[in-house]
Amino acid sequence: MQDGEATTEWPTGSRDEEKPANSREKGLNRVLHILEFLHATQRAIGIGELAKGLNAPRSTTYTLVRELVDAGLLEMAGDGNRVYFGKKLYLYGMAYMRGNDLLRRGRQEVDTLSRETGETSELCMLQSGRYTIVHSSPGMRPFRISSATGLQIPLPWTASGRLLLAGLERSRIEAIITEDDLVLPDGRKIELDDFIEDIAKARVTGYCVTSGLVDAYTKCLAAPVFSAPGKVEATMCLVVPIDTSQERTGELVALLRERAARLSIS
Repeated sequence: MQDGEATTEWPTGSRDEEKPANSREKGLNRVLHILEFLHATQRAIGIGELAKGLNAPRSTTYTLVRELVDAGLLEMAGDGNRVYFGKKLYLYGMAYMRGNDLLRRGRQEVDTLSRETGETSELCMLQSGRYTIVHSSPGMRPFRISSATGLQIPLPWTASGRLLLAGLERSRIEAIITEDDLVLPDGRKIELDDFIEDIAKARVTGYCVTSGLVDAYTKCLAAPVFSAPGKVEATMCLVVPIDTSQERTGELVALLRERAARLSIS
């Protein structure tokens, strides 16, 4: 072959050898879809309903569920006709927590903040295009503010969402946020331009406060946790009654920023 002559590289395997790999990839995707669906529903679910929700064949779904149950990743619940996450996933999650320095220290900070303020405190991250509570500590008020570890809601509904997207180009934000994400639980719609303006403002101020978005009774205060200069990895939040005074809100925001800075990598 002469110098400069083009060459063509062929796959090392035959077409028949590629098929098992493609099949394994499809099977893995289906497993991930099952886990994502269960996480989104937050409850045990019948296999028929699971197959319908995934738009997948019932027989295929049943086979995958049975294999996941045998592996300890899922468990049959209730009357044995419903399925949910298994103990092994819990153990994997605990191992992740022990190995993740930010999460380990963040849980401690959140628990301490809740005890000191008496308010519901959270550590939140961006996961699959959603605001996700990775740890929550309830406040000491006579009524409980809804806040559960693992809960995922649209980013525009939260103060944290405006911080987690800070620094991203508009095109990336538009790729993450859907039209449904902009519609609040009470039917009001947030304009995308207004949301992006809020993101820019939160980036400059270094904190964010939103009122009456998820419900009419609370407001959310959030401060960013940085994994590198300018890169928001997580947020620390407080969820307080909407009638919390401006003075008290300012005190809590200052405390949040102090604690979030302690978690950040400078």
